[in-house]
Amino acid sequence: MRRARRRTRVVRVGNLPIGGGSPIVVQSMTNTDTRDVTATVDQIRALQGAGCELVRVAVPDMTAAQAIREVKREVTLPIVADIHYDARLALAALAAGADKLRLNPGNIRDPGEIRRVAEAAAARGVPIRVGVNAGSLDARFLKGGEVTPEGMAEAALWEVSLLEGVGFRDIVISLKAHDVALTVEANRLVAVEGDWPLHLGVTEPGAGVPGIVRSAVGIGLLLVEGIGDTIRVSLP
Repeated sequence: MRRARRRTRVVRVGNLPIGGGSPIVVQSMTNTDTRDVTATVDQIRALQGAGCELVRVAVPDMTAAQAIREVKREVTLPIVADIHYDARLALAALAAGADKLRLNPGNIRDPGEIRRVAEAAAARGVPIRVGVNAGSLDARFLKGGEVTPEGMAEAALWEVSLLEGVGFRDIVISLKAHDVALTVEANRLVAVEGDWPLHLGVTEPGAGVPGIVRSAVGIGLLLVEGIGDTIRVSLP
């Protein structure tokens, strides 16, 4: 039997609400080079036509961050900037009009930089997804050298504490692994710790039917338990 949906705060990405009892948001991601504005815009429009409500783009460098401004002129879907390693890219993406940021606690670790991004995002009303990935988990959160659900949850809550420490509350959390059981248990642990909306997905599930099944099992198990406010299936 399906359980009642977990109660969460509402986080708005532009005009799109996530959590708070809103319908589950369907996301996708581009696999284009964001610096190729035409290709990126074409793919976003195709995704929107297929029912996508929110799309993530890669931001590997400053040129990609600045390209978000041009992409935004041509599309109506909210844009999530995927940030790794360099907090300055997050600031540039915000300046270019990104509607949401994804930060990875595994590769942006400096508390001062995280707080600086939070303050800039707050000034623009832009939410942040704390995106924990088992493959890039900081060594501080490994247990006996291994990735565990507890370690993934701790990594997410560590970054959330930094964001909330400067008064930032527009937070979505994701905890993803290739291993479905690890993904499911990490999300269960965080779900009871607070009212943050949860973004569900399975990392690198594989191609074809195996990837579809792995994603469906991981996401479906959590949704049946009332956990999850937005979903993204990532297939090669």
